[in-house]
Amino acid sequence: MRIIDCGMRKVIFKDLGKGQDYQKVWDLQENYLSEIIEIKVRNRAKEKNGETDFEQTPNYFLLLEHPHIYTLGKSGHMENMLASQDFLNQINATFIKTNRGGDITYHGPEQLIGYPILDLENFKPDIHLYMRNLEEVIIQTIADFGLKGERSKGETGVWLDVGRPYARKICAMGVKASRWVTIHGFALNVNPDLKYFEYIIPCGIQGKAVTSMERELNRKVSMEDVKERVKIHFEAVFETEYIESLNVI
Repeated sequence: MRIIDCGMRKVIFKDLGKGQDYQKVWDLQENYLSEIIEIKVRNRAKEKNGETDFEQTPNYFLLLEHPHIYTLGKSGHMENMLASQDFLNQINATFIKTNRGGDITYHGPEQLIGYPILDLENFKPDIHLYMRNLEEVIIQTIADFGLKGERSKGETGVWLDVGRPYARKICAMGVKASRWVTIHGFALNVNPDLKYFEYIIPCGIQGKAVTSMERELNRKVSMEDVKERVKIHFEAVFETEYIESLNVI
């Protein structure tokens, strides 16, 4: 497939804010995915017909916060959910199975969620590189606050003190790609209530702790400041340029 050269890659950025329903945002991502794939299918048909007026596929980057919810990836195991439905009701949390990769994780207030819906054929069609780039965005972001994020071999996400007995995860990641178009993304623990992680085996990994920027820095961290740093580093790592959009779905 011929990739359209339109100079600097463009990404439509949307800050959806707090309290965004998980299913509603998942549906939004699926709608964007379908939109992009439909354009790619039309472009391939044009290419076969010898046409050259290809359409540019859009890219999106969403930042938001969810209410308390546990999500299980398609390769996850239910035994990593330690709480009953009755208990979830008591702590005002819900549970949903998703089509992303990875096992079980928690999303909630004061945790920054990032969902890039990218056509990797506009960047580089390499899922491994894409995941490493997402990790790099977070590593650079938390470095701005004095934290040294690291990768842990075989364990996607961003960690602190890798290789030590007290290694702990600060950012979980899980994605799905279809025809090189990505959905889902990352969850960076800024100031979440970490007790919610006690009711699962996070990411299905035994014996490793979860932490937050608040815990590591011993202070509340401005979500707006973290968002701004994530935006800056995402733009630099992915060599893109934002098109700002309304903060609505």
